Amino acid sequence: MRQPSPRPVAPDARASGADKFRDECGVFGIFGHPEAANMTYLGLYALQHRGQESAGIASSDGEQVRVSRAMGYVADTIDQDTLDHLPGGLAIGHVRYSTAGESQLANAQPILIDCAHGQIAIGHNGNLVNAGELREELVRQGSIFQSSTDTEVVLHLYARSRAPAVEDAIVESVSQVRGAFSLVMMTKDRLIAVRDPHGFRPLALGRLDEAYVICSETCAMDLIGATYVRDVEPGELVVIDGSGLRSFKPYPPAPLAHCVFEHVYFARPDSYVFGKSVNEVRTNLGRALACEQPVAADVIIPLPDSGVCAAMGYSEASGIPLRMGLIRNHYVGRTFIQPQSSIRHFGVKVKLNPVRSILEGRRIVLVDDSIVRGTTSRKIVRMVRAAGAVEVHVRISCPPTISPCFYGVDTPRRSELIAATHSLEQIQAFLEADSLGYLSLEGLLNSVGSDRSHYCSSCYTGVYPVAAPLDERTYLQLALKLDREPVTS
Repeated sequence: MRQPSPRPVAPDARASGADKFRDECGVFGIFGHPEAANMTYLGLYALQHRGQESAGIASSDGEQVRVSRAMGYVADTIDQDTLDHLPGGLAIGHVRYSTAGESQLANAQPILIDCAHGQIAIGHNGNLVNAGELREELVRQGSIFQSSTDTEVVLHLYARSRAPAVEDAIVESVSQVRGAFSLVMMTKDRLIAVRDPHGFRPLALGRLDEAYVICSETCAMDLIGATYVRDVEPGELVVIDGSGLRSFKPYPPAPLAHCVFEHVYFARPDSYVFGKSVNEVRTNLGRALACEQPVAADVIIPLPDSGVCAAMGYSEASGIPLRMGLIRNHYVGRTFIQPQSSIRHFGVKVKLNPVRSILEGRRIVLVDDSIVRGTTSRKIVRMVRAAGAVEVHVRISCPPTISPCFYGVDTPRRSELIAATHSLEQIQAFLEADSLGYLSLEGLLNSVGSDRSHYCSSCYTGVYPVAAPLDERTYLQLALKLDREPVTS
């Protein structure tokens, strides 16, 4: 098993108090292509937005599974030498942002083990809510864990299974976990995909000539020239080998709970997720926001890049022109040297710069996808005012986020979610905005289409399709009582 030399790692966004939700993970798999590792590299490149902490590829030449993992971005951690050491027509890949487990190489994926069933590698997008309980029981029974990620629990359950066939061992192990999981796995001669019965996280199936492709988002297929066929269905297990594709439905059906925040923020706008165009859904969110939260203004300014689609919809529905009044620096590295002298709002100004000729003397509507803590939003409002805006109205293309997510999104604790503990008026005052408007839950669900009942909106409602971990539930009950202090600057 080849491990590249360690490279610099991006600062932990949670430790730095980043004011955005963090993308969870992205998975990719391909069977039957002579350059499987190269195709996987390209697929991960397209999925980089889903995780920036680590990247890895496992491949098989039919005799042996090999893996390479490293900390950092795909382009920085996987080079031609790495790919040359990953031969074969079968490969899986993973990009990670940790939602369970620390940010370290031991937690990077794919994870490869060799057990009684042979070699198997796994990549996971999601979060297992009962991983802690299962891990404690496995440790009591003698299991030794090499990482702190919840994904390793699945491998221990798999290795302990006495089922005679690989597929049966996977069914047995996965049936013991609860929560969100879109898994890609591989043995030396099989590509396997599994999706939880609720369908929290996306997983798509495609073809590239005679090869099969499995990935988190269709934008990864677009890059390599593959054709989308269908989604891996919730509760489905797909096995692809030399005989073709086999599909199983081994798990009891459950109410669908697609993560609506995939459409609000996570997925790339050029992807189709849960069978829908992300771009079109986000534009619908903006249209609905304009109808629900109108304001007299001169120009619509999107927060790049995640607010652009909604801002276009808001502009279309309101008739107010859209201008790019904030320019994003796309070349900000994972680290940058801060000056010793104090520069007001330095961190935000490295990434965004206002266009004074667009903002000066005008009433501005700032459109963004969400507010987490509110600290970054306040800095942006101040920046826009400093550039000459006479009014700043903030519009958010989703409802107020009041609850943590336990299904694969790195959501701050409830006490850190500004909308969980403060009124609309308090948040507006904190942002120093002239007005603040969120899209309603009804407007959000209507924007995703006729299958609105198939979506999970627990981050906006606190109603969880799968029971939250007991310790977190206790924490939330305490937070409801304790987190009522006013926001301070």
